[in-house]
Amino acid sequence: MMDIRLIALDMDGTLLNDQKELSPKNRKALESCIRHGILIVPATGRPAAGIPEMIREIAGIRYAILTNGARVEDFREGKLISQERIHWELAFEILEWISHYPVAYDPYIDGRGKMEARFRNHLKDYGLPPAMQRLVLSSRDEVEDELALVKSLKTPVEKINIFTKDKKLRQELWEKLEQHKELAVTSSLDYNVEINAAAATKGNALLHLADYLGLKREQTMAMGDGSNDLSMIEAAGIGVAMANSMEMLKQKADYITLSNEEDGVAAAIRHFLQLPEEDV
Repeated sequence: MMDIRLIALDMDGTLLNDQKELSPKNRKALESCIRHGILIVPATGRPAAGIPEMIREIAGIRYAILTNGARVEDFREGKLISQERIHWELAFEILEWISHYPVAYDPYIDGRGKMEARFRNHLKDYGLPPAMQRLVLSSRDEVEDELALVKSLKTPVEKINIFTKDKKLRQELWEKLEQHKELAVTSSLDYNVEINAAAATKGNALLHLADYLGLKREQTMAMGDGSNDLSMIEAAGIGVAMANSMEMLKQKADYITLSNEEDGVAAAIRHFLQLPEEDV
């Protein structure tokens, strides 16, 4: 068995199926890893509130990489291990600029999204399918005015999400945002754009957590499907792309596993870790 001690797993499009569910096979594989002393680390664009109970309730899941690496947390100790955020003035400038476009948007502050009712009540109009609508509603606080909130709190922002079903507009916004050297611009869904501080990447967070735990890069594995997973696929000792991944991710990965609808996480664990068949 390879000396993998930590597996970082994207959730949407990777660990979870298209209905945002954890399959029995994937759950069994995670529990087997934990029994063999391998750390399972959710690595997601979601805030802490977006990690579903079906993941949190698995005994042994302690650490999480959140909001694309803006936060690394120890759930057991209630400890923030690291954070990389956008200065509030830059976040306000971005939100003000975005507000002139026909898109939904929300900033993440202190582990939760903040979203106005005009967006929360019309998520379908911005391309979100039912499962994602439920996730957004459960992990965002309703606020009257996002810009006013950011300006009044003067608190750094972990991430800004943009939702739109207009693919041409999405690409236009992406290209303009990428001109900011202070920002990392990625995506986890084909109807969103995710904006973080330049240093807030899943790859940086994975390496920071590995160092914090006294692990070598070679002892880490990462699995993902979206552009926000690219940095950790490249940073990990073994980078695994899902069959449903974007092509760029597949080209950079060390291995391509089955899709998120085919228990690809469990398949990759079987392939690399050679755990007893009855365990995975």
